[in-house]
Amino acid sequence: MPTVSEKILSRAAGEKASADDFIEAGVDFAMAHDGTSVLAVKALREMNVSKVFDPEKIIIPFDHLAPANNETAANLQHDIRSWIEEQGIVNYYDVGEGVCHQVLPERGFALPGKLIIGADSHTCTYGAFGAFATGVGATDMAEIFATGRIWLRVPKTIKVVINGKLPAGTSAKDLALMVVGRIGSDGATYQAIEYYGEAIEHLNMDGRMTLCNMAIEMGAKNSVITPDKKTFEFIKKCAVENYTAVYADQNADYTVEYNMDVSDLEPLVACPHQVDNVCPVSEVVGTPVDQVFIGTCTNGRLEDIEAAAKITKNNKFCVRTIVIPASRQILLDAMEKGYIQALVRAGAMIAPPGCGPCLGAHLGVIGDGEVCLSTANRNFKGRMGKGGLIYLASPETAAASAIKGEIADPREVRLESC
Repeated sequence: MPTVSEKILSRAAGEKASADDFIEAGVDFAMAHDGTSVLAVKALREMNVSKVFDPEKIIIPFDHLAPANNETAANLQHDIRSWIEEQGIVNYYDVGEGVCHQVLPERGFALPGKLIIGADSHTCTYGAFGAFATGVGATDMAEIFATGRIWLRVPKTIKVVINGKLPAGTSAKDLALMVVGRIGSDGATYQAIEYYGEAIEHLNMDGRMTLCNMAIEMGAKNSVITPDKKTFEFIKKCAVENYTAVYADQNADYTVEYNMDVSDLEPLVACPHQVDNVCPVSEVVGTPVDQVFIGTCTNGRLEDIEAAAKITKNNKFCVRTIVIPASRQILLDAMEKGYIQALVRAGAMIAPPGCGPCLGAHLGVIGDGEVCLSTANRNFKGRMGKGGLIYLASPETAAASAIKGEIADPREVRLESC
């Protein structure tokens, strides 16, 4: 019996698609950001392709070097802007609009049952809406830009059932780190993940995006949370086209099933230099930090900024703290609710919506021997500066650590702040 991924890919291919089949499928939406569109367009020109397959199906946000950090980046972005105008690309989001993986859901492209391909590994985020969403290389994206089609192998599927209710001081990021720690950095290589269970049902769409965002950190091809009332409520005002929600058959064929419970979950931290090097925060409490970074496509959403602001309350940050909302809309909403003001009063620096220092390009790169506690999704050696150390945690743990100047348990800081 077919899984969600098999059903979506069958529809996109126009024929039955089962695990391990090789198919050619029609892509519903294709995305490349300022970093990968440069290479995709270069390849497209080398292919002598003069027109893209459909200018309304291509989405290009500028987010990785936003704003441009040097003359080279500025010139490359200028070239892509010219190409966008030449091609008549409708869905272009310039510097300041936000991170691609927040912009696409906000603008109504992340829809149930759709096949969405992005030239970025964290495209799997859109699985939170019941889509099949995965990343490809820039030259693969050039072929999609040209033809609107992709050749791929249908992944097998892992079922992950997570029950219980998240305890105080924990959030979707802790849940995501728990799953990555359990399955491992290569435990889901080229497989789909379907999430079910009480804990998943309780997550709002922000939290579901956080969870699906980190599927690639287990090697997964994609991840899916099947649509429910929360999904439909989110997309009813922004969906750009009609869609059909897809659900797995009752006896769907899964390669393995994991059962987890979050009832006793502690705040978690991923230690350098692997995302699956996960431990309870209590094991690393007191580790000095030089910088805290709250943002990225994993944790730059409104609920993340709200959580950090509430932990902060009337405290002051003891270390440099960078907060980057994932989109312009989130920045506006966070200002309206007073979250940004609270964080600025505490000592935070607010940077323009975008990826910021996550990829080690600008707006907060760390120096040799420096430690950054980040809400991002990767802590690989050299990720934010070749000599730095990155710990990954939730916005709650990040804000608590910014107050203490060392890795801290948000449950303790919250009590102190009351």
